[in-house]
Amino acid sequence: MNPNPRQLKLLALVQAHGSVTVEFLADALGVTLQTVRRDIQRMADEGLLTRFHGGVRVPSSTTENIAHPQRESLNVEGKRRIAKAIALAVPNDCSLILNIGTTTEAIARALLQHTGLRVITNNLNVAIILSANPQCEVIVVGGVVRGRDQGIVGEAAVDFISQFKVDIAIIGISGIESDGTLRDYDYREVKVSQVVISHAREVWLAADGSKFNRPAMVEVGTLSQIDRLFTDGRPPEPFPALLAEAQIRLDVALA
Repeated sequence: MNPNPRQLKLLALVQAHGSVTVEFLADALGVTLQTVRRDIQRMADEGLLTRFHGGVRVPSSTTENIAHPQRESLNVEGKRRIAKAIALAVPNDCSLILNIGTTTEAIARALLQHTGLRVITNNLNVAIILSANPQCEVIVVGGVVRGRDQGIVGEAAVDFISQFKVDIAIIGISGIESDGTLRDYDYREVKVSQVVISHAREVWLAADGSKFNRPAMVEVGTLSQIDRLFTDGRPPEPFPALLAEAQIRLDVALA
């Protein structure tokens, strides 16, 4: 599914509120109840939303992430703005680690004009994107390839990354809980993300607005381990205070 502008706005409203009624969405979008119900049905069929009697909410499983093709269609514009902001901040002639996720894939596309980069990644999609840049050396992590999203996980990946110390780790995340915990779904992926964080001089987190207050099962770390957060809108409460306490530089990529 490739959501149209109305459907993308509907998704954004649901993500911002967690759950909403059909009537609320119809009023907010200025369309009929029938139009909203059709949009909800299409997106529920794709796994982007979960229906309940009289309303809709974001999928809230703590054990399984949304499928990769569905995540690619979520908040494309927000991810593009985040990627552009990160690309502007990344200097030429530096070393990076990019981990698994559709946001890091957007960042890889935004880095195609950089020169002198050395990029380590456990994301085959990132490797394929950046291999089109002749001025970028791409190092692919060894390990088990996850077929659903071409991520590389497992102990071999952990051991491989442990050899390096890069200038910047640019990581995506599945969820940031209200206590500042960074969370993801696959413990094997989390083990890799933890070693990525510990083997970088700076850690930059790329997270669109849907990641705030989103639950997931496995703890990756905490906001205190992050140096910069790039997002596409002002974080909701209580995150501004948490970011200030952790002395994280906040970069909001506005339209």
